[in-house]
Amino acid sequence: MSIKDLEASMRKSVEATRCNLNAIRTSRASSSLLDRVNVEYYGIDTPLKALATLSTPDSQTIQIQPFDTSKLGVIEKAITKSELGFTPNNDGKVIRINVPPLTEERRKEFCKLAAKYSEEGKVALRNLRRDAIDKIKKQEKNGDFSEDQSRDEQDTIQKVLDKFIAELEKHLAEKEVDILKV
Repeated sequence: MSIKDLEASMRKSVEATRCNLNAIRTSRASSSLLDRVNVEYYGIDTPLKALATLSTPDSQTIQIQPFDTSKLGVIEKAITKSELGFTPNNDGKVIRINVPPLTEERRKEFCKLAAKYSEEGKVALRNLRRDAIDKIKKQEKNGDFSEDQSRDEQDTIQKVLDKFIAELEKHLAEKEVDILKV
């Protein structure tokens, strides 16, 4: 595995963690809160955003306009089951979700959840580092690399890991500020 391949894999891991962080609620309504909601559409789990237009008419409301209005009930059930704590309001044409302001206790819970997602991302990055270092050690054992080359490659891999962990920590800090902002 080359350093470029490792960086590409680590970039994907950071992006996945960033998507998880974006799904955590902040004090204002955002359609990204519903990114992980899947609706059973003709027997297939389909992302909500593929079945409807999501918008935020104001800072406390998310509006869902389904492309097929006959699926309003199914979409409503999926939102209720999603464990986001939202109660959807169906008026026969659109679904509206009122996003209440967060309490201090709830904000702290969301900060803990953000830290958990960030830690999962760091573990994924460390696993990628471990795999890359194992390959280098195997190449050294086979005689493809000298001991010095192996050590240099391992140092390079560690520097790449440090760069991506710093990026994850930056995303976490930004999200925590966003969550705690009243």
